Amino acid sequence: MTRTLRSALALAATLALAPFAQAQEVTLKFHHIWNTQAMAAVNVIAPWCDKIAKESANKLKCQVYPAMSMGGTPQQLVDQVKDGVADVVITLPGYTAGRFPALEVFELPFMTNSAEVGARAAWDYLQKYALKEFPGTKVLAIWVHDEGYVHTREKAIKTLDDFKGLKMRAPTRQTNKLLARLGASPVGMPLPAVVDAVSKGTIDGFLLPWEVMPSLKLHEMVKFHSETDPSRPALYSAVFVFAMNQAKYDSLPADLKKVIDNNAGAAYSQAIGKIWDSSQAAGRKLAQERGNTFTMIPASELDNWVKAAAPLYDDFVVDMDKRGQPGKQMLQDARDLLVKYRK
Repeated sequence: MTRTLRSALALAATLALAPFAQAQEVTLKFHHIWNTQAMAAVNVIAPWCDKIAKESANKLKCQVYPAMSMGGTPQQLVDQVKDGVADVVITLPGYTAGRFPALEVFELPFMTNSAEVGARAAWDYLQKYALKEFPGTKVLAIWVHDEGYVHTREKAIKTLDDFKGLKMRAPTRQTNKLLARLGASPVGMPLPAVVDAVSKGTIDGFLLPWEVMPSLKLHEMVKFHSETDPSRPALYSAVFVFAMNQAKYDSLPADLKKVIDNNAGAAYSQAIGKIWDSSQAAGRKLAQERGNTFTMIPASELDNWVKAAAPLYDDFVVDMDKRGQPGKQMLQDARDLLVKYRK
C-alpha cells in the first residue's frame, strides 16, 4: 500500500468518525428567571453546569440564558422545557396558577421554616403524587425557598390589621389566597415584575425570602421588613423545580445520562435547600446596613394569622378531592414528611 493510499484511508476514517465524535458533545440550553448576580445563578446554576462539564470531560455543556433572555415569560418556562424550546430550566410551578395543584401543598402557609427540610419532603412527595403533573419533563430536583417574609414601602406590618388596604405581591396562587385571608389585596406576579411594580407604587409591598433581595436591590425600594417568630413555621414558601426536557435526556448516550443522574435527585434537592437556607444572612445584612426597620411578629400575634389562614388547608383538600386525588392524605403526608426530616 502506497503512502498516498494510506494517508487517504486515514483521512477517510477520520472524517467518518467526525460526526460520531460531534454527536457525543451536547450543549444544553439552560433558561431561567434570575440575573447573573442572583444567588441562584451564582451558587446553583453555574456550579451545576461546571460540574456536569467536568464529569463528562466537556461532552456536556450549558449555554445559560439568564433573566428570560431566550424570550417568553416566567410563566411559560414550564412549557418551554416540556416542548424542548429550552433543554433545562429552573422555575416555580406556582407561576402557572392551578396547573400543578398537588405541589401547592408546600405553598400553604405555616408549613416549614427550613428549605433543606422542605426540599427533602418535597422530593418524596413528588414521587408519590406529582410526577404526573410534568409530562414530557424530567424533574432533576425540587425544593422550597428559605423563610418568606413581608416587605413594605410606607408602613410596618405588626398586626393582622396592618394588612388592610395594602396591595401586596405574591408569587403563587396559595400565597395570593393567603394575602387575601390576611386582609391585603393580593397582586400575583413573577419575580422579574416586582421591581417595576414596587418602584411605580403599583404595589405597597411584597412577600419574598431574603436570598433574592440583593440582586434586584429590592432592599433599597422598601423601608420595612416584618419577620416571623423563628419558633414557628414560616409565613409561606414557594416550590422550585429544576427540570430537563425528557426527550433531550432520552437522547443522551448512557455515559452522559449518568452524569445528569449523578447531579439530580433527592440528595441534590437537599443540597440546594441547604444553599437557600444559608443565603438568608447575606440578603438581610444589606437591609440592615441601609438602616431599614425590622419587626419581629411574635408567636402570640402569629396565632391570629394562622387562624385567618386556616381555611386554605380545607380548600386544598377539597380541590384535590374534586380532581380525584386523596386531598386529606396528601396534606397529611406532606406534614408527616416535614416532621420526619425536621428530626
